[in-house]
This record gives sequence, C-alpha cells and structure tokens, in this order.
Amino acid sequence: MATTVVRPADPTLHAALRLALLFAAIKLVLHVAANLWEAHIGYGYFRDEFYYIACGRHLDFGYVDHGPIVALQARASELLFGRSLAGLRFLSALAGAARIFLTGILAWALGGRRPAQGLAMLGVLLVPQYLGTDSFLSMNSCESMFWMTCLLALILLLKNEADANSQKLWLLFGISGGIGVLNKPSMTFFLIALLIALILTPQRRILFTKWAAIGTAVLILIALPNLLWQIHNHWPTLEFLRNGQLGNKSIKLSPIAFTLKQILNMGPLLAFIWVAGLVRLLRRKEDRWLGITFVLFFAIMMLEHAKDYYVSPVYPILFAAGGIAWEAQFAARKWVRQDRAIAFPIYATILVLGAIFILPLALPLMPPAQWLAYTHATGLDHITTNSETNSSGPLPQFFADRFGWQEEVDQIQRVYDSLPPEQQKITGIVAENYGEAGAVDFLGHNLPPALSGQNNYFLWGPHGYNGDSMIVVEHTTREHLLNFCDHVEVVGHTGTTYSMPFEHKTIFLCTGRKLDADGHRFSLLEQWPSKKDFF
Repeated sequence: MATTVVRPADPTLHAALRLALLFAAIKLVLHVAANLWEAHIGYGYFRDEFYYIACGRHLDFGYVDHGPIVALQARASELLFGRSLAGLRFLSALAGAARIFLTGILAWALGGRRPAQGLAMLGVLLVPQYLGTDSFLSMNSCESMFWMTCLLALILLLKNEADANSQKLWLLFGISGGIGVLNKPSMTFFLIALLIALILTPQRRILFTKWAAIGTAVLILIALPNLLWQIHNHWPTLEFLRNGQLGNKSIKLSPIAFTLKQILNMGPLLAFIWVAGLVRLLRRKEDRWLGITFVLFFAIMMLEHAKDYYVSPVYPILFAAGGIAWEAQFAARKWVRQDRAIAFPIYATILVLGAIFILPLALPLMPPAQWLAYTHATGLDHITTNSETNSSGPLPQFFADRFGWQEEVDQIQRVYDSLPPEQQKITGIVAENYGEAGAVDFLGHNLPPALSGQNNYFLWGPHGYNGDSMIVVEHTTREHLLNFCDHVEVVGHTGTTYSMPFEHKTIFLCTGRKLDADGHRFSLLEQWPSKKDFF
C-alpha cells in the first residue's frame, strides 16, 4: 500500500505572506491617496499616459516604442475607471505593491526572518525611483513584478531540488518571462545576464532539464506574437532605438556618473541596504548567481549607454539580500542583540525621515509654486537641475509634462467648433508629437482623430484626410506652411507657465492645397511617408 508523505506547512511562510501583504497594502494606499491629491492641487495627466491610452484603443501585438502590455493596462484602466486620474494609475500602483510583496517573499526565500523581510520591504517602499515610476500609467511600474517572479521561481526551485514537483516552477518562470518581454523588450537583456550567471556558477545544473526546456519554450511562445509583429512592420522598434542613439535622446553617462545616478535614483540612505545585499550575494556560493546577474546586467546597461533607470527593476533582489545582511549583523553583535528590539526601529526611522525629506522630488505633492520654494529652500533644486531638465522651464520634465494639455485641447476645440459643419467633415488635426495627439484624442469632445508622424501614430496613418483643411500644431512658421496651402491663418497658441518649453507652439488653420512643381496638388496621403518620426 502506497504511503503519501504530507509535508507540514511552513509557518514562516505564512508569517512572511502576512507581512508582505501589509507592506504591499501600504504602498497601494500611498499611491492612490497621492494621485487623488495631485488631481486636487492641479496636476493633470502625464504626457505618455495620453499615448498609452491611444495605443489601448488600437490594441495590437506590438508598438514602435513599447510592448503591448502597457496598452492592455491602459485599455483596462479606461474601461474600469473612465477618466479618473487615480483610476487610470491604479494598475501601476498595484504593480508597485506587487514589487513590495515579492521583495518580502524573496527575503524569506533567501532565509531572512521578519526583521530582514521588513527592512527589505521598507527600503523598496521608500526608493525615490519606484515612488515616481509607480505614480503614473507606465510599463516601467510592472517590470520588477515580472523580473522578480522569474528569480523567485528559480530560488524556490533550487531550494527544493529534491522535490521533483519543484521543476514545474520553470512554467512560472516562462510565463512571467514571456509576459515581461511583452511588457518591455529590455527584459531580454536581464534574461541574458541571468543565463550567463547560471552558466558561470554551479547552479547551471538546473538548466539541463526537461522542465527548463519547457519553461523556455513557454517564454518564447508568449513573446512570439510581438516578434512576428516586428518582422511584419519591418522592425520599427530597432529603427526607434537607432534613431534615439543617433539623436542623442538619452544622456550618455560615464561609468562613474552612471553609478552615482543609481545611488541617487535608489536613495542615498538606502544604498546601505542594497550594496550590503550585493556583497552578500557575491560572497555566498549558493547565491552568487544572483549577484553575478546584477553585475552583468548593470554592465550591459552602462556599456550600452541605456537610460539610468533601466537598471531599477533588478534592485529588489539586492534589497531582499540586504535585509538579511543587516539582520545578520544586528544578531551577531552582543551589544546590539540586547537592544535588538529598538535597533531596527531606529534605523527604519532614519530611513523614513530621509525619504520624507526628498519625497517631493519623487511625487508631485505640492503645488508648483510651493514646490519651487521648497526645493530652493532645502537645496534640492540642485538635484533636480541637470542637462536634461534645464530645458524644462521652472519644473523638471517629470512634473512639467502634466501641465498645459487641457488648455491646448480647448484651443483646438474652439477652432474646430468655429468651422462650418461641411468644413468640419474634411478637417484633420495634425500634432507634432504623440503627447499632443493623444491629448486631442482623450480630452477632446467629438474631435476627429489626431494625426501625427511620431511612433505608432505614424502607423495609424492619415485617416483618409487629404489636407484640404487642417488644424496644425507644430513648431513651424506661416511662411513655411504657405508652401503647401493656399491659406494659412494663426488661430491660437499653446503652452502654460509650467508646461515644457517645446509645448509653446502656434496653432494654424490651413486650407486649400497648392500645386507642386509638377502640377500636382499636395496630398497628405502622398506626403505621409515623409512624416515618419520614430523617436
């Protein structure tokens, strides 16, 4: 008669789950409350949110500059919450809460007890980069959720190698990895770093199993539709990335500057946790593959001159290990052991007070005038000023891109509504970038679909408009437009005090199409290929 062995439930897991859920709930409540407050004090939608909403209304397996997951996220948010600012950002806040939760479970899986789990999650909760990333609709908020799930699957697999059923965790790895690649293609570099790290360490043994092959196949199968979309559309994302490099879209930082930027993004006081975590991972033979993964990925991003925040999704594993490192240090010192009950709270209090001090840099919790006064009085304005934000006027771009959209759309609406009904039927709206086009599509009332040559708006085409009557919002002159149109009238101007300087533009009403040198009338459809701007 066969005997079934029932393994007792791990009580430490139950405690870890409860603690992780508590910290995750704090994170979720924080962002929901912050988004409600931001709307109350006058901050609006972020530029990219309009674009993601537009992509959500054009669901596809791929997009020029991002994966399909954020479009699904935008569509779901709009269907569930309509125009609510906090509702639109709820799924990003939920993804941030998932990052906190996974950090706590990773700390438990690596052998940490409640103090280690709590310190790790507190650290991730207070990271400035994460606070900013999770405060608006973005694909970046979901990255850690997929990356850390992959690591957790492998950690648990290694922890329970004797159990044959643990091999099925490769399915979790494949599902999370595949969706993660659909979320943001940069996860591919993380997976490459992870593979190399495993090959370089004794943990390579888990790669050569049937379930590893199945998990990898699942990952590829999930990501395959996006690959096929790229092929069908002639690799637009590669063109987008190449244009970004040629146009110096990202600031190319030196290795030292790139590293210092990591410390700033993660929070200077919090470096004591994640640096200790990296050291612990590299020193412990059984965990070295995790440390090597981070080092390799960090090096790849630095050498590729990637944006500094591209490294941020991988830090939770360092915080998890860092919590354990601090727990071990506190437990090893007799003078601390006697007062261990107060040692952790004291350090946690220091972290919280430091985070409160710089919180206004991560979340727009103050009206602009008050924010400017605060950063100037505290000296934080030096942190917010760099070569990228010097052009953003009074506010850094992360805040400035939340102003001016409704005012701009209202002016376009006024011009369109003033046209005779017959002219309205043939009038298109041409915007210079996807932020303006997305704002028209989301904030306008019965306006025609906006046209733009930037990124996916180019693929959506001119919607049948031939150029007989166009409302044009561009950085151009009336004289230039008269080369293509019979009549050009200045009908308005865009831009507000706090919006980005490049959003201060002129609104033109252009009617009639001139003949070109060959005697043909200028056609918007024929001109459309020249409008392509993958940048």
